[in-house]
Amino acid sequence: MRWSTEDWHTAGEPFRIVQDVPTHGATVAERRVNAMNGEADGIRRFLCLEPRGHDDMYGGFITPPDDAGADFGVLFWHKDGFSTACGHGTIALGAWAVRTGRVTSDPDGETVVTIDVPSGRVQARVRRSGGRIEDIVFRNVESRVLERGIPLHTSRGDVTVDLVFGGAVYATLPASAVGLEVIPEHTTELIAIGREIKWALNEHPSAQLSDARLSGVYGTTLFDDLGRTATGPHQRNVTVFADGEVDRSPCGSGTAARVALLAATGELADDEQLTHDSIIDTRFHARIAERTVAGVIPEITGNAYRVGSSTFELDEGDPLPDGFSLR
Repeated sequence: MRWSTEDWHTAGEPFRIVQDVPTHGATVAERRVNAMNGEADGIRRFLCLEPRGHDDMYGGFITPPDDAGADFGVLFWHKDGFSTACGHGTIALGAWAVRTGRVTSDPDGETVVTIDVPSGRVQARVRRSGGRIEDIVFRNVESRVLERGIPLHTSRGDVTVDLVFGGAVYATLPASAVGLEVIPEHTTELIAIGREIKWALNEHPSAQLSDARLSGVYGTTLFDDLGRTATGPHQRNVTVFADGEVDRSPCGSGTAARVALLAATGELADDEQLTHDSIIDTRFHARIAERTVAGVIPEITGNAYRVGSSTFELDEGDPLPDGFSLR
């Protein structure tokens, strides 16, 4: 077994891009379901888990698009399986598509990279000047509030949690509600309570969507309110997703969920932007691009950077072909 990858990071969160992985289905959503128990899942484990990856690795398999309206598709993956959405990955894919020539681009303007993901069709608008990428705008699927104020008893006390869809379902609450701050020193405690809340609400009726493939709580977003800037609200967050992974970035689809919630509460106006920081103090900016009947279309601005390329192979007699996780 031998696989070549291109590794990127968006605001500190890794994204490992892999081409030519066999996947099957008429749409990306179908390919995700089929990949869960197929050959692609073994490749995911091989490239994601130790000793070739780690418990917080993230990546994507490039697939054909659903139709000619998109440039390509992608199956997003993490240590526990395949996710329905990924904003930081979409930003990285925009940079990758332009830098590699996969999508013909304007060196002094904006290039739209259209990508089919399991939750729908998204865009990465890559803005360049003199050939250099200035920033990338991730335009997400419709994001909406599912239910607010859900009471929940946790190991850190009684809390109320909001469920919001941003391409995946997120549970969200202030970190202060569980006696924590979004700082590196609290990472272990944030992971523990994030996992606890995710699994406590995973089967909640409001987390069950009309498309069952999108159902269940993907992650828990805990945030600190940092007040307001001249352009809108300022928050810092950590998203604990899958089963205990920590997003180093402010989380792209999680930021989309925050935009939907702040739009619903009136804390984010149409002419404002959310300044959204991560646990390592990297930053996205986000705005309401469009209001819909059920929610909003969010746009999140960030950037991605190439880390390098690798070729991974399975050595003869290696006793760990499927990798391993210690979390």
